[in-house]
Amino acid sequence: MYLKRLHLQQFRNYGEQQVEFQAPKTILVGDNAQGKSNLLEGLAFLSTLKSSRAASDRDLIAEGADTAQIIGTLERQIGDIELAVTLRRNGRRTVALDREYCRRQIDFLGILNVVEFSSLDLELVRGAPESRRRWLDNLVVQLEPVYAHIAKQYDRVLRQRNALLRQHRRLRHATNAPDTASLNATLPVFDLQLATEGTKVMRRRARALARLTPLAQAWHRAISGQREQLFISYAANVDAVGKEDEPERLRQVFLDRLGEYATAETHQGTTLVGPHRDEIVLTIDNTPARHYGSQGQQRTLVLALKLAELQLIEEVVGEPPLLLLDDVLAELDPHRQRQLLEAIEDRFQTAIATTHLTAFDTQWLQGSQILYVRSGRVTERPD
Repeated sequence: MYLKRLHLQQFRNYGEQQVEFQAPKTILVGDNAQGKSNLLEGLAFLSTLKSSRAASDRDLIAEGADTAQIIGTLERQIGDIELAVTLRRNGRRTVALDREYCRRQIDFLGILNVVEFSSLDLELVRGAPESRRRWLDNLVVQLEPVYAHIAKQYDRVLRQRNALLRQHRRLRHATNAPDTASLNATLPVFDLQLATEGTKVMRRRARALARLTPLAQAWHRAISGQREQLFISYAANVDAVGKEDEPERLRQVFLDRLGEYATAETHQGTTLVGPHRDEIVLTIDNTPARHYGSQGQQRTLVLALKLAELQLIEEVVGEPPLLLLDDVLAELDPHRQRQLLEAIEDRFQTAIATTHLTAFDTQWLQGSQILYVRSGRVTERPD
C-alpha cells in the first residue's frame, strides 16, 4: 500500500494543507512545535481513528473552527481508495470511503495500516501495564479490524458492571441493610457478558502475541549482535488463556474467577477480574526489561517490537504498512539508527519527523522527499 496524498483542513495547527507523497521515504524537517507531529497524527488517524496525543476529537480541531477534516488517497493492490474523516466539535464524527458514508466506523478500519514509532514508545518498557495493553490492542486492530468492536463491547460491559458495584458499595456504607438481593439478581447478567466479551479479547491478544514474538526475537538478536535473548509472555489475568481453541473452557474459567473475587469486588466497588488487568511481560536474559539498567537495551527492545509489527502486518495483510517515525532517531544511538534505516530501505513507505538531517547519509537523502514544516505549513523549500 502507498499513501499518495494527504489533505488536512482545520486540523490542529493546519488551516488548509495538501501534501503529495512523491517518494517511498518522506522526511519532515522543522523545529519543535511547528506541526510535524500533527501531520503524522493525521496520517495515523486515517488508519486507527484514534489519537495517542488527544483525549477527544475536540482537541484535534483548530481553534475557532467547528469541524476538521482529514482526507487521504491510498493506493492498494485492489486500486485507489479515498479515505475521509470529518471531526466535529460536538463530538459527532463521520467517516467515508470513496465519498460513500460508512454507517459503521469498523468498516473504515483495516484499509490503511500504520505502525507508529515515537520517543513515547519507550513507555512500552518502562510504563505501567496499561501502556503495553494499549500497544497490543492497537496491533490486534491492525490485524483484525473487528477487534475494535470487540474491545469496545468489553469496555461497555466493564463500565456498567463497575457502576453497579460502586452503587452497591455506596448503599452498603449509607445503610446497614444494603439491597443485596438486587445485586445478586443483576450481577450474574453482567458476569456472563463480561466473560463472553473478555474471552474474545484475551484469545485475540494471545494469538497476536504468539505470532509477533518469534519475529521480535529475531530482530532483537540481530540488533543486539546475538548477545541477548528476548522473551515475551502474555500474563493473562484469567488463567488458561493459552487454550485458544477452547473458548467455552476459557469463559467458564473466567466465570469461576469472578465467583472467587465476588466478595472482594463488592467491598472495593470495582471489577478485579478480566483482560483490563492483563500484563505483557518483556524479559531480557531472564531479567524484566522494565528493571533493566541500560536505556540502550530498552531502546533495542522497542525497536525490535516495532520492526516485528511491520513484518507481521505485512505478512497478515499482504501489503506493507506505512511507517511513521516521530523524532525517534534522536532517541537512538548511531548503531540503532543504522539498524532501523537499513531495515526500512524501500520496503515500507515511511514518513519521518526530525529537527535536522544529520542522521541520514547521502544515499538516504537522495532517495527521499524532503519537506519543511513551519507554523502549520508544508513546503518543498526551507523558508
